[in-house]
Amino acid sequence: MLIPSVGSEFKSGFVALVGRPNVGKSTLLNALIGQKIAITSPTAQTTRNRLRGILNLAQAQIVLVDTPGIHKPHHLLGEVLVKNAIGAISSVDLVVWLVDATSSLGNGDRYVAEVIQQSKIPAIVGLNKIDAIGDTPGIYEGYADFAKTSGWDLIDISALTGEGLEQLQQMCCDRLPHGPCYYPPDLVTDQPERFIMGELIREQILLLTREEVPHSVAISIDRVDEQAKITKVMATIHVERDSQKGIVIGKKGAMLKEIGTKAREQMQKLIMGNVHLELFVKVQPKWRSSQWQLTDLGYKVER
Repeated sequence: MLIPSVGSEFKSGFVALVGRPNVGKSTLLNALIGQKIAITSPTAQTTRNRLRGILNLAQAQIVLVDTPGIHKPHHLLGEVLVKNAIGAISSVDLVVWLVDATSSLGNGDRYVAEVIQQSKIPAIVGLNKIDAIGDTPGIYEGYADFAKTSGWDLIDISALTGEGLEQLQQMCCDRLPHGPCYYPPDLVTDQPERFIMGELIREQILLLTREEVPHSVAISIDRVDEQAKITKVMATIHVERDSQKGIVIGKKGAMLKEIGTKAREQMQKLIMGNVHLELFVKVQPKWRSSQWQLTDLGYKVER
C-alpha cells in the first residue's frame, strides 16, 4: 500500500545503481542511506540479490536498487545475477550508471551502457572513486564522451569520502516524478532481518578467506529465536568442496570462530541487541550450477 505524501510537490521513485562488479555500488548505497544495509568487500560479485535502500528526504523518497555487477557469467548463478541486474533497469524511473573513474572505458562498460540505452530509461553517469584519481587526470574522458553522446548527465563522486553525494541526491530528485511515499518514512530497506543476517555472515567470509572460497559460499539462516535478553541465530555456510569447508573452518576451528565473532558484532548493530550465533558448514557439490539448489538458497530470477 502506498503511503500518502505530504504535499503535491513531493517526489518519489526507483533508482537503479548498475555497473560492472567492484565499481562501488553497495558502498554508494550505504553512503546515501547513511547506514550499512549492503555488504561490501574487495571481492568481485559481492552483491548477489537486488537490495532496495530507502532514502527519505524532506522533499522526496528515493528507492535505491542495488544490483549485482553485470559481467560475463561462468555458471548458472552468474546467469541469474546478470539477468536480475539487467531486469532491474527496465523497472525503475532512473538509472545511475556507476563506473570506476580510475580505469579507462572498456568493453564491459560499453556493454552495460548499451543495455541502459536499449531500456530508454534516463541515466546519470556516476564517476566513482574520484578521490583515487591521483596524478592521472583525463583517464575517464571516455566515460565523459560516452555520456555526452548518449545525452546523459555526468557527476564526479566518491562513495568512500562522500564527495558529490549531495549533488547526486539532488540530481535524482530533479529527475523523479511527483508521487507518494512507497514505504513508511522510518524504513531504510525492504529486506527482512534474516536476509541481512545471512549477508553479514557472507561478508566476513569474503573478507577473511581467500582462494576460491568467496565465490562458492552461500548462507542459509536456519533459525532465529528472539528472546527477552538475546537473539539466538543458527545458520549454515554452504560450500562446494571439502577443501573449501576446511578453509572456512580453519585450524582447530579458528577461522569459523573469527567469522562468527565478527558477523555477530555486525548483527548486534543491526538489531541493537545481544546475539548468540551458531554456525555450521555443509558441502553441497556444484550448487552454483544446480537450479533447485539455487532456488533453495534464495537465488532466482526476480520479476
